[in-house]
Amino acid sequence: MTPHAQQFDDWIRSRFVEINNQLEQRYQAQADRANVHGVGDALKQQLTDEGDALIANLVDEGNTDEGFDSAFDLLGNVGLYMAACRRHEITEPSRETHSPLQQASTLAMHIGASIGVTPRFATAHLTTHNRAINGQYKRFTDLPDERLFVDYNTKGIVAFKRAADALLRIQPLGISHPVVPDLLLVAEQALKDVLESNRYLFQHLDAQQFFYAVRPYYKPYRVGKEVYRGANAGDFAGINVIDMLLGLCCANEPAYSQMLVEKFLYMMPEDQRVLRNCMRLPSIMDEFLAVAPQQHSSSWFQQNLRAFLRVCKLHGQTAIQHHNQLVDKYIRIPNENLGSQHQTKVTASGPPLPVLLAELANLRDKRAARERDDIHTRYHDIATLTALVDN
Repeated sequence: MTPHAQQFDDWIRSRFVEINNQLEQRYQAQADRANVHGVGDALKQQLTDEGDALIANLVDEGNTDEGFDSAFDLLGNVGLYMAACRRHEITEPSRETHSPLQQASTLAMHIGASIGVTPRFATAHLTTHNRAINGQYKRFTDLPDERLFVDYNTKGIVAFKRAADALLRIQPLGISHPVVPDLLLVAEQALKDVLESNRYLFQHLDAQQFFYAVRPYYKPYRVGKEVYRGANAGDFAGINVIDMLLGLCCANEPAYSQMLVEKFLYMMPEDQRVLRNCMRLPSIMDEFLAVAPQQHSSSWFQQNLRAFLRVCKLHGQTAIQHHNQLVDKYIRIPNENLGSQHQTKVTASGPPLPVLLAELANLRDKRAARERDDIHTRYHDIATLTALVDN
């Protein structure tokens, strides 16, 4: 890390957090917590000026890449700064054609293009690739609810990655291999860990604090002339690897493939490679269905199928839990009490909230293999395989 990059990183970990803390305190003191216009303008100017000066040094310095990790980390710092400016409405895409943060946009686009990712902060910057120093990792504020949210998002992502890795290791072995139950057991335990970490998060994360003081930092913002959607907790390969290898979702389905296309550049390059490879692999479910007529009574089939169905059920439970608890409690219900002047600014993922909720409900039902007559799910295939299991 160069001296200028180090100075910027130090600022992100200290002064940046302090200013955001002070602004959040001012917003919280208002009757309308969603209003940020005309509140803390002097602090907003300090945030803009201090960050811009540090970024200008990096732009003048030129190519600061000392390897992917350094470049990706620096992009995250620029992205956190731009996201905070968006949260405080120092920038606002609907009133601009180009980002007023010219230095930050220049640096973000330079790095994003050079390493093959979107030129804004992504989920990995706050979770799996967020280096802690003396126990403290980077975040926007010191609010307990933000720390809780990031901690348990990271736990969930890491667990999903464990499950995905175990399923990927089945492919070269074949579904009849005696090691397959061990790998499915790893995936099963990892998904149970997801359920447990999410359960703790939903019990302890304050819905009002999340809605008004955490989620606003994940809004879309403009880099140069383009608007990039907010970071999403699902922007990593693992969860889609599980979808496709289990066979619950298919890469050749238009809605699902569209989602994959849209998220590719929001993932780490290594995740992009894993996901592209996975899109070419047959699903475990299809392999079981293919050999079922001849092998359904064999001991390996019965043992491995039971383990497979347990993993499918758990993956569906994580999807149901996420949608029915996080989406409803922390987004839909608080939005119903939001003033009409703020309605268009709720979603961080691009489309209007009703459209987003419908898309998420469809994805939940595909992952849970629920019976639907309007979208394709694996409900009947899961029922077929379940009927083959000896009691």
